[in-house]
Amino acid sequence: MSHLTNILKYAKPYKAYAVGHVISNIFYAFFGALSFIALIPMLDILFKTDFPAPTKEPVYQGIGNLKDFYKDYLAYHVNTYAQDDPQKALLLVVGLIIVLFLLKNIFSYLAYYFMVFLRNGVVRDIRNAVYKKTVELPLSYFSEQRKGDIMARVTTDVATLQYSMLPVLELIAREPLAIIFTIIMMLLISVKLTLFVFIFIPLSGWVISIVGKSLKRKSDRVQTEQGVILSTLEETLTGLRIIKGFNAQNKFNKRFQDSSERFYHFSNKLLNRQNLASPTSEFLGIVVISILLWYGGQLVLVDKSLDGSSFIAYMGLAYNIMVPAKAISRGIYNVKQGNAAAERIQEIIDAENPLKDKEDAVVKTSFNQNVTFENVWFKYEDDFVLKDFNLTIPKGKTVALVGQSGSGKSTLANLITRFYDVTKGAITIDGINIKDLTTDSLRNQMGIVTQDAILFNDSIKNNLKLGKDNATNNEVIEALKVANAWEFVSKLPEGIETNIGDAGNKLSGGQKQRLSIARAVLKSPPIMVLDEATSALDTESERLVQVALENMMRNRTSIVIAHRLSTIQNADEIIVLSKGEIVEKGKHNELIAKKGVYQKLVEMQSFD
Repeated sequence: MSHLTNILKYAKPYKAYAVGHVISNIFYAFFGALSFIALIPMLDILFKTDFPAPTKEPVYQGIGNLKDFYKDYLAYHVNTYAQDDPQKALLLVVGLIIVLFLLKNIFSYLAYYFMVFLRNGVVRDIRNAVYKKTVELPLSYFSEQRKGDIMARVTTDVATLQYSMLPVLELIAREPLAIIFTIIMMLLISVKLTLFVFIFIPLSGWVISIVGKSLKRKSDRVQTEQGVILSTLEETLTGLRIIKGFNAQNKFNKRFQDSSERFYHFSNKLLNRQNLASPTSEFLGIVVISILLWYGGQLVLVDKSLDGSSFIAYMGLAYNIMVPAKAISRGIYNVKQGNAAAERIQEIIDAENPLKDKEDAVVKTSFNQNVTFENVWFKYEDDFVLKDFNLTIPKGKTVALVGQSGSGKSTLANLITRFYDVTKGAITIDGINIKDLTTDSLRNQMGIVTQDAILFNDSIKNNLKLGKDNATNNEVIEALKVANAWEFVSKLPEGIETNIGDAGNKLSGGQKQRLSIARAVLKSPPIMVLDEATSALDTESERLVQVALENMMRNRTSIVIAHRLSTIQNADEIIVLSKGEIVEKGKHNELIAKKGVYQKLVEMQSFD
């Protein structure tokens, strides 16, 4: 129930709808219960009971005589209208019943009307909160999670909440009120019979709870397996070319079918347990009604403390109480199922973000002096990837980081952009620790071009405007020219408005990379971080991209992580890394003359 309480917090902005829902349900429950009481005078007329109609209007004598007052009051007004004509009396009572049921259903609709806004609003806000937190969480969180499982939580689990736990919001006011008003009317008709009913209700509830105990565990397994299915599907779509190229279709097909088979069995167990709820509660309801018929019959035939018409109306009320009771029982099952989904959603919402801004974080609007790495140590898990790393990059200078795979080059790019925090030491910009800056203002100072050109299923213009939303079309075109991309963009049917497809799959690798450079150019930040921006390109594309990079880096501070050493010969300083430590540094010619690690790296590659 704690997870339900957390979910209900999202209902606070919709208090007005909740109030409207509760008020409508009060009237719905009241008129619903009253409509059964209205049956009593109709039954009296039909069965011609011996109760004489009062000749003067009855006087209210307290709650203990409320039922008799109601019967006499109604009988007096029916008799006044009908003038001893049973047909007229029957017509009046039937009209009264129709009006009561009409009012009941009007308020039922209003209750649902208000609930639509409340329920859908809560779902929207939960989905938005999960997505917002997903975007805010550090990259380290997702290295331990399946992407498909995250997708399942944002989509399937939220949908499960929408159709399982959130309908309970309707039950919170509606069904308890219906039961309360029905019980009040039942007590007015017969206290003995009502007390007798309540002997069996706890027994029914105990039986129902036994059936539902394992629902949450079974539901949790279903939702986890749903995440595995989505994850497998996402990996298949992403790597379809490799799967086909290595004839691995059967392997992935088996993986998917195994997961689908587990989902099939888990779902069968869960749904069969859920399906047991309705017949169980219905059977228990009929048992209670049957016992009532026997005991109530004794009160009418033997004890004579209850008249026949009141007993029939009472049975109608007793059956009426079973409807909300069944709904509450179904709601308990739904809460158990939804609780698993709520728990998985809450895990993301409550996940700790170690990269959260400090309360007094500084907003940095400019870059004036240098970027400094001071005694930086860093590890992802157990072993240090960087060890006592020190480096100062003056404004306007280009520093290249080279070394074998695993030497810590890309880690430095992740640290300066604060995708991860240093384990020990500090990174400063103009003497201010980047941990003391707001993350937004830090990243506003930087442009990033990665080895994989990450583009989105949108137009070229919107992909470029990611870092500068207010850019004009002319600014977009100028950025494309700097990045050597305008030549091919200008020939596209819709120019900068052309949609480039999912992940830019309508373009070549070189074209995508030049667009990602243009995106960084348009943002025009003072610091550029280039993480192996040309390593995945062919020679012709590399030449075009290299020119674009040189255009972009003019008058900017640049940190270049290079796999192809031909791209960094003109850097102001080259830092050679090995196992997380600096082993050499200097200009290209100086390092070649040393005939050390750098020269060996150069020998492995051919220079133009």
